[in-house]
Amino acid sequence: MRSKPLLPVAVTFTLAAALCIGAASLTVTQIEARSVRAIDEALGDAGIDWATVSADGLTIDMAGTAPDEAARFRALSVAGQIVEGTRVQDRMDVAQRQQIAAPRFSIEVLRAEDGISLIGLVPAEMDRLAFLERIARHAFNTPITDLLQTASYPAPEAWDEALDFGIEALARSEKAKISIDADQVEVVTMAQDAEARRALEDTLNDLAPDGVEVALNITAPRPVIAPFILRLTRQGETSRFDACSASTEEGRARILDAAEPLGIDGARCQIGLGVPSPEWADVATEAMRAMQRVPEGTLTISDLAIRIDAAAGTEDFGRTVAALRAGLPPEFSLTALEADAEAVEPDAGPAEFTATRSPEGAVQLSGRVGDALDRATVASYGRALFGGDQVNDGFAPEEEVPAGWTPRLLAGLDALSVLNNGAIRVTEESLSVTGVSGSQDGSSLIAGRLSSRLGDDARYEIEVSYDERLDASLGLPTPEECVAEINNILQTRQITFDPGSATIDPASRDSVRGVAEILGKCESVPMEVGGYTDSQGREEMNRQLSQERAEAVLAALLALRVPVSTLTAMGYGEESPIADNDTPEGREANRRIEFKLLSGEEEAATPDDASAEDAAEVVEDEQEDEAGTAE
Repeated sequence: MRSKPLLPVAVTFTLAAALCIGAASLTVTQIEARSVRAIDEALGDAGIDWATVSADGLTIDMAGTAPDEAARFRALSVAGQIVEGTRVQDRMDVAQRQQIAAPRFSIEVLRAEDGISLIGLVPAEMDRLAFLERIARHAFNTPITDLLQTASYPAPEAWDEALDFGIEALARSEKAKISIDADQVEVVTMAQDAEARRALEDTLNDLAPDGVEVALNITAPRPVIAPFILRLTRQGETSRFDACSASTEEGRARILDAAEPLGIDGARCQIGLGVPSPEWADVATEAMRAMQRVPEGTLTISDLAIRIDAAAGTEDFGRTVAALRAGLPPEFSLTALEADAEAVEPDAGPAEFTATRSPEGAVQLSGRVGDALDRATVASYGRALFGGDQVNDGFAPEEEVPAGWTPRLLAGLDALSVLNNGAIRVTEESLSVTGVSGSQDGSSLIAGRLSSRLGDDARYEIEVSYDERLDASLGLPTPEECVAEINNILQTRQITFDPGSATIDPASRDSVRGVAEILGKCESVPMEVGGYTDSQGREEMNRQLSQERAEAVLAALLALRVPVSTLTAMGYGEESPIADNDTPEGREANRRIEFKLLSGEEEAATPDDASAEDAAEVVEDEQEDEAGTAE
């Protein structure tokens, strides 16, 4: 039997297989395209524009960078609604998560009698041991409890400056709560009295670093005022408080409101303890309203005693006094006197005593005193108050004096001791005190002393002005101290300039700021800003360069808002060397800025010196070095 050929059959099967494979491949490609298209449309509808879709056979590849994990999962969910989830290959990335923000570093420093506690969070890199040692140096033998926690994050900007200031505030406080943040330090503490509070506030404000906000809450116990006194003087169109006391802020506000119709605006009224009656402020305001109908006279309220002295001929004075007396609480007494011009009799030799105190402290006593015992008493009391070497007496020959004369003289000397300079004049009718005091409460203090020594019916006049330059609580330096402090700074860190120019070196900015801080307390002190160079270069060029550098210092101070109207710029060139110009070190020492105190004659002798306006116009552009010019 003859067999059939096999080749045609094999070919047939091969062709059939190829056709099947081709058909299957075409089917898969169509499925891939439809799947990709459907998923793209679904992603677009869902607002997912960051994902890309491609097909690898029946497998769907999803790529792209999701903004977060939730967005990535949402894209997978959308694709899973179109095709089976097992067909989806996740090749998507997630954007890098934001770095966790650093915590807020802060320290709460609590200082009490039993020790110091530190609570808060600080950078791990901080040298805690050195920080604790610095605190211990300012709190000798005081237990320190360290409850600080740490975090491994870099210290914020100005953190070290805030720590330094916090320690300075702690060193000046016996009891305090100091909250230290990188950008703010809050100090809650107490001062001994009002003057100490002002001094501490000024000191801490001066120490406050740049870039750190300082919040001060410094309280002081109220002083005891004895006697509790208010004294008002009216003379023609002028009215003033010689003394004013109140027990509360509300009471002070009412007293000052009552003073406005009398023409007194912006007056001081001391708040303190010792008020003799809860109705004291009410009585004071009613008495001041009565004084509106007394054009010339004085009102004195000392504790519970009220006294009104009116000029002769005051209209309806009796009615005014009667109305005031009718409304007074029973514990208050009122004495009202109207001067009688006809009762004044001429006296050829009136008793009079004067005492003057100079700004240097010298005291001159002169006038009628009395017998030898009275003279010894007055002189001894004066020496006890002012110092034995400061008192010079020129008493008149022994004469009769009015009754109670010596106590009046002693009271006057006591009042004079409150003044930095001034005078007292004692007559039989009155006692006057005039001068200048370094205390804002000088008038009140004098009125209190006179009233307590002489009684509530005493007649006296006070005309005292306040000069902040004499206020010890402000700690203002003397003119000599101003110059010495500035030159001490310049000896430690001299103001330097770019070579051959008048442009201040940026490294000298701290020196300029230090000088500015001192000048802020020495505004009225006349000083010369002297510029000096070494001996290299031509003499005239050196003098010109030194003048420009002195003016540049004035301009820099003006930029820091320092008043420079009392400053004079002067260039001395290579004059007055302080070191050897033959050595590099010596030449560097000779290139300097110096401040000098000016007297009135020296100011008048330098009319051609640069003014503040000239200094403001100094051009600080860098200049090119010139051969042979001093650096």
